[in-house]
Amino acid sequence: MQKFKGYSLVFSQFFLILIMLLPLGTEPQNLLLALIIIIFGGGVGILALYCNRFFNIRPDIKEDASLVTTGVYSYIRHPMYTAVLTMMFGVTLLYPVTYVFICYALLVLTLFTKLFYEESLWKAQSSEYEDYMRGTKRLVPFIF
Repeated sequence: MQKFKGYSLVFSQFFLILIMLLPLGTEPQNLLLALIIIIFGGGVGILALYCNRFFNIRPDIKEDASLVTTGVYSYIRHPMYTAVLTMMFGVTLLYPVTYVFICYALLVLTLFTKLFYEESLWKAQSSEYEDYMRGTKRLVPFIF
């Protein structure tokens, strides 16, 4: 059942991203600002991948994984979620239509569900995760 939850959250995430990337004839707007935000989010994602050799697209913890607390992970616990939310916010600015806003809101809910699920697994597996939580924020350095 645990694997099903992880797979369903990943499926939901990618389904919403796919829908958001299909502008259905909408003309792009705010091009420069949207591209800057998308590139910034992509940079955060690349930094996260560079630091975390245990990266897993599912929120389930790999068998041989250990807690990564260096690089971008020393500031935020979920930089890949930050990257996805930032990039897709850029897409929302690029295609500011109702269905894209709705999909973005659903993506935020999906990623928060995924985030809290992943944190519950880490808390159950590692006592050091509690200390790590006290020293870092979830998605935005020094804020949240």
